Amino acid sequence: MDIECSPWEQQLFAGIGAIADKMGVQCYLIGGFVRDKLLGRATKDADIVCTGDGIALARAVAASLPQRPHVSFFKNFGTAHFNLDGFDVEFVGARKESYRSDSRKPEVEPGSIEDDQKRRDFTINALAVALNGTNFGKLIDPFEGRADLDRKLIRTPMDPDITFSDDPLRMMRAIRFAAQLNFSILPETYDAIVRNCDRIKIISQERITDELNKIMASRKPSVGLDLLFKSGLLKLFFPQMTALAGVEVIQGKGHKDNFYHTLQVIDNTAGRTENLWLRWAALLHDIGKPPTARFEEEHGWTFHGHEVVGERMTPKIFRQLKLPQNEKMKYVAKLVSLHLRPISLTKEDITDSAMRRLLFDAGEDLEDLMILCESDITSKNKMKVKRYLENFELVKQRLKEVEESDNIRNWQPPISGDDIMRIFGLAPSREVGILKMTIREAILDGIIPNTYEASYELMLQKANEMQLKPVAS
Repeated sequence: MDIECSPWEQQLFAGIGAIADKMGVQCYLIGGFVRDKLLGRATKDADIVCTGDGIALARAVAASLPQRPHVSFFKNFGTAHFNLDGFDVEFVGARKESYRSDSRKPEVEPGSIEDDQKRRDFTINALAVALNGTNFGKLIDPFEGRADLDRKLIRTPMDPDITFSDDPLRMMRAIRFAAQLNFSILPETYDAIVRNCDRIKIISQERITDELNKIMASRKPSVGLDLLFKSGLLKLFFPQMTALAGVEVIQGKGHKDNFYHTLQVIDNTAGRTENLWLRWAALLHDIGKPPTARFEEEHGWTFHGHEVVGERMTPKIFRQLKLPQNEKMKYVAKLVSLHLRPISLTKEDITDSAMRRLLFDAGEDLEDLMILCESDITSKNKMKVKRYLENFELVKQRLKEVEESDNIRNWQPPISGDDIMRIFGLAPSREVGILKMTIREAILDGIIPNTYEASYELMLQKANEMQLKPVAS
């Protein structure tokens, strides 16, 4: 074969080709499997296109295999697939496509392999490998896709204006592939994205966000995010992010460009973790800066409370982008709200109380918060970064010592709200909250030890001030 496959894959594909020969149809491997094999990337699925009935071919192939895999099919789309030991194989008939201006759903009719390759989004995804016996393993490359792989180039096989106008999601895919593969987009192709960016409005937010998440999960997310920004696409579905861009100067004083600072923080975070939601926290950590930007005569530019505003903005942004409204969103909002706290602890004379409070507030997300905060240390001054990072290591060590001493992380006060209601015969109320908070704050501030006895004594004192009496046991 013109691509390097494992013996198991070779056997599977030869079997598919043999059955296609019996059925009198041509069939080909096409798209991502071929591209990734030529790039030496791991593959976990394969697309088979045939000049005929893809569902019938899938059923015939499945019936010939010892495992007899179950075939799932979608008659309206003419597609079928089965899973073979964790490897997904999809079948479809070769087709021509034509589009209306108000939809990305094409009018489809049967076509040749040449027609099918023409409708593909990029030359590197239009590569095909013949599976029939007469030319088994031959690479079919009408648009120089293999050369584009060598050139590390994203290019459309046909007129890019038509390609992107027909299916505007391809603009997001072009940028996603550039980010994932570390490829460049051909200037003519990129210019067509800029010209057609408004067409993205006909694409569902779910599909856009799926591509955005793939960009966020890439090795260097800034590549894709910067292309989204410069092309004009980002502003159309995520204006809060583009609001970070630019530098305003008053009386000769300017703040840093918070958009490009954010890109650096995301890349720093991506270098430390593959956690998608921690990367989202990096993306949103300064999202509250544009609404809080103020110029003060004495201090220059300030962004007071931007972490609180950012925390409030996070749920709205997640709703807007159709991201999950669950614990993942709460996790991101929490990290956004806390992202300044560890940095503030690098100052001298920080008390154990402040350390305890951070341990308590961050809880099980402390390590992720520390990754975010380390990633947030950016400066063109390498000595300044080195000094900050060294101070940050001291903070981490001190947090570890306080945690080992006080065991405060994921801690709950020795007396619970249920205990307070039972002791004083109260229903859930403001009074219960006050007593519980009094105990918690006193322990975190080091006023009393973290024991039941000390907590009980303080609770009685505070209850007496509030004219509350314990009920008879």
